[in-house]
Amino acid sequence: MFNFAEFLTYVSAASLFYVYIGYPTLIAALATFVRRRRPAPGSDDDLPTVSVLIAAYNEEKSIGRKIQQTLALSYPAEKLEIVVVSDASTDGTDSIVSAFRDPRVRLLRMSQRRGKTHAQNQGIKICRGEIVAFSDATTVYHPQALRFLACNYQNASVGAASGRYQYFDPSGDSPTGLGTIAFWNYENQIKTLQSRIKTITGCCGCIYSVRRNLYTELPDDIISDLVQPLWIIQKGYRVAFEDRALAYEETTKSANAEFAMRVRIITRGIRGLLSVPNLLKPWKHGWVSFQLFSHKVLRWMVPFFLIILLAGSALLVRHPGFRYLVYLQGLFYLSALVSGWVPIHRRWRPLGVPLYFCTLNAAALFSVIEVLRGKKYIVWETARSRG
Repeated sequence: MFNFAEFLTYVSAASLFYVYIGYPTLIAALATFVRRRRPAPGSDDDLPTVSVLIAAYNEEKSIGRKIQQTLALSYPAEKLEIVVVSDASTDGTDSIVSAFRDPRVRLLRMSQRRGKTHAQNQGIKICRGEIVAFSDATTVYHPQALRFLACNYQNASVGAASGRYQYFDPSGDSPTGLGTIAFWNYENQIKTLQSRIKTITGCCGCIYSVRRNLYTELPDDIISDLVQPLWIIQKGYRVAFEDRALAYEETTKSANAEFAMRVRIITRGIRGLLSVPNLLKPWKHGWVSFQLFSHKVLRWMVPFFLIILLAGSALLVRHPGFRYLVYLQGLFYLSALVSGWVPIHRRWRPLGVPLYFCTLNAAALFSVIEVLRGKKYIVWETARSRG
């Protein structure tokens, strides 16, 4: 029993180390041998035409501001259009969009609510731009964001380009706010390294773009910002990460809202990855397959590694080293539990990090169960409306 428990404990600890430290360290080392020149934004004449596609459901509070902000971006007016796809909104979203007299703003209303991916599938059919950039109604772009995204397409091998999330917690009250900010800064660094080596395998949902002629229509239950790039890769193109193209998003207001959002995203992500099984075959797509296993599959397995680590170290609690390991885990989970009930993060914000970590991995565990149950997430609500 001791040997088996010890073996499982070491394996789970090694797996966790690899996921969070080993893999990023490995690609950081590999990236030092690659020199990839950053594309320059170029002149207005060199920029492609861009359609900004916004899938929206009941976004009357933010859609007007989003359109105004997009029209004000530093991009040639004659090369920019905005297509808002209303997923059968029941509030004032449609009338707000229709009130814009600028011919560059167009509304496409769905007669039946079928979710974000379906809305994008339909919206892209009326887009005129060479490049289609996908955004959310609540996302604020840096003024130069579209220029930085678009300049990547100067390279004919680039089929898609993703911008970078920059989360912020304006009030400082979100129990998972600092954890969200820290985690996505960490994720952005990984994407930067992946892109420098070859290609990223997933985009940031509220700021990514594709060549319109390479877009693949996806099933309604598939998450587009993961699977659309994977189809681009299967077609022989790179997916670039452009860290200068910033999208500002507010963190969720509660751990419950974060959990619900992550369950929907991860469940759709797992189902999405299963829809492109060829990319998981290392003998066909070696580097891409390695990235997907290291950065996606093993990430979704983390809650199982954590459970095994806790159970294994508990069985070995009589041994001093494992006893301290149990104490450390207990303290970590206790701080997360307390943070969920008492706003101790307001005293010292780093105390919210364990709660975010546990929320994220609890969502991954629940998502795996949902996939096994055959659950599909198709329609959506903004995290702020649930917060």
